[in-house]
Amino acid sequence: MCGICGILNLDGSPVDGDILNAMNATLVHRGPDQGAAVLKGACGLANRRLAILDLSPSGALPMQSSDGAITLAYNGEVYNYPALKHTLETQGYIFRSGSDAEAVIALYKQHGPGFLDHLRGMFALAIWDAPNHTLVLARDRLGQKPLYYYHDDRRLIFASEIKALLQHPDVPRQPARERVPLLLAYGYVPAPFTFFDGIHMLLPGHALVVCDGTLTTQAYWTPPAFAGASPSARIEDYLDELRVMLDEAVRLRLLSDVPLGAFLSGGLDSSLIAAYMARHTTGRVKTFAIGFTGEESFDETPHARRVAEVLDTEHHEFIVEPDAIDLLPMLVWHHDQPFADSSAVPTYLVSKLTREHVTVALTGDGGDEMFAGYERMAAATLAGHYRRLPGVLRSGIQAVLNRLPEATSYRGVVQRGRRFVQGAALPPAEAYFSWVRVFDDALITSLLSDEQTHFPTAQFAGLFDPADRRDFTAQLLDVNLITYLPDDLLIKADRASMAPSLEARAPFLDHKLVELAARIPSNLKLKNGVTKHILKEAAAGLLPDDIIHRKKHGFGVPVGRWFRESLETYARDILLDPHTLARGYFDEAALRRLLDEHTSGQRNHGHRIWTLLTFEWWHRLFIDPAVPTGP
Repeated sequence: MCGICGILNLDGSPVDGDILNAMNATLVHRGPDQGAAVLKGACGLANRRLAILDLSPSGALPMQSSDGAITLAYNGEVYNYPALKHTLETQGYIFRSGSDAEAVIALYKQHGPGFLDHLRGMFALAIWDAPNHTLVLARDRLGQKPLYYYHDDRRLIFASEIKALLQHPDVPRQPARERVPLLLAYGYVPAPFTFFDGIHMLLPGHALVVCDGTLTTQAYWTPPAFAGASPSARIEDYLDELRVMLDEAVRLRLLSDVPLGAFLSGGLDSSLIAAYMARHTTGRVKTFAIGFTGEESFDETPHARRVAEVLDTEHHEFIVEPDAIDLLPMLVWHHDQPFADSSAVPTYLVSKLTREHVTVALTGDGGDEMFAGYERMAAATLAGHYRRLPGVLRSGIQAVLNRLPEATSYRGVVQRGRRFVQGAALPPAEAYFSWVRVFDDALITSLLSDEQTHFPTAQFAGLFDPADRRDFTAQLLDVNLITYLPDDLLIKADRASMAPSLEARAPFLDHKLVELAARIPSNLKLKNGVTKHILKEAAAGLLPDDIIHRKKHGFGVPVGRWFRESLETYARDILLDPHTLARGYFDEAALRRLLDEHTSGQRNHGHRIWTLLTFEWWHRLFIDPAVPTGP
């Protein structure tokens, strides 16, 4: 895995190499093995490389064609590289390296912008075609690898991470204050926007092309629409193909010249990936799990240990008590933006500890999004039955829940029940987004000043078509694929793994597997309230039944307990600091009320407090200093 950056001066003036090198230096964690820049007049490309394929100097990046006409800055892996190489060689191309990056250059020379259709993998890349004065930027179909850019009438500046863009003196560092409600509601700013004014993220499956100064952005792949329910659908019609495709997706991701392993939580998705790995690995698969002391409901290591024993893996288990005070600013620095998903903590920690043993790790990311694995999808169906209960009964249930205190355990019954009944009172689309939100409209109203309060519901309202006749599960799968997956889950996976220089690969996000999953009717995924039904059938014979049918457990940390106990004073000191309050975002009384409710046990605001802390630390790291330099 790597990091890329570059500058294109639209007026034709030469690129300042010192600025480009300063940008590249911020990306060393993404590529500690090698780094360089190539200046070609008005365009300069730079790369930091984490060497996975072809560890020799011939695989160095950026890479140029033999005639020097084409320069490639490259972040990612093309898993069908061996097949592409064979085809290109039969057509007369002579490879000078064993790197998949060279195949990308050869395909571009052969197909032009159509080269992207031939790539099966995860990537963010930049190609400078000097003879045609053309720059091509592109991201993989699902958005596993990031790419940000800033442009004005003089230049286009791009990079794998925003912190690299900020090294250019022409890139502004201004918060996009109008996006605060959106950030509080969903915990992230949806692409193509960021929380920096003027800085954008290239959307997944898109290419940005600049030719003779004209900039165009277009999709080269469109996410498939997930099939709705089909009463006549049979699992047998899809099961064999699903197993074959899963096996192939895992096998392709074992392409590596460095050691690799797998994250193992003990859940269905990661366990299934490890089981397929075992089929294609000489010797024992290396697996890695992490647990936390202090609150058993967040610890999955016993389940991971059980799977490791069944698969006979070389299992590594880490039990930690993370120092969140140190981790929080570090994670904000690596995410470049305020980011509410506290599961970045365990993802980073397991990545850091895994990196001590291997350079590449396979993950179970994407299984829930492809096969309806989230309980909130089942809740959307259950809500329809709940709405048919007598109004007096529903009011009584809500009144009882509102009086009960909220625990900090992973599966706290009261807060889950409260969220469900509040959401179930809304239309289906609004209900679903109420379950995935961090702050609801009432809390946003109380926290923000009147002039800032405009609600973010409309951001996602257009994603649901009133004329869509598919069942709601299929529609939710569509929406998750283009919102939560790329803007939260994959951002977290990329930053948390790349911070310690670990490459994470997700077989479930193979685009051919995604296209197959989309064809499978939704009632074979969510069946009678059972999530991932067909995937569980695919796992039969590979994994024990108790693992296959174990209740889903997210990858989290006990932030609620932290902010009631060891970090209570820390949270108050940061959020009620006069410097914090002077920014003018939040009402002090509302902040105090939120903190008091959490401390008293009346409400579990743990993830909301985490969100507010990342927001403040982002300002301290990226906005306050004269030059952002990290924690």
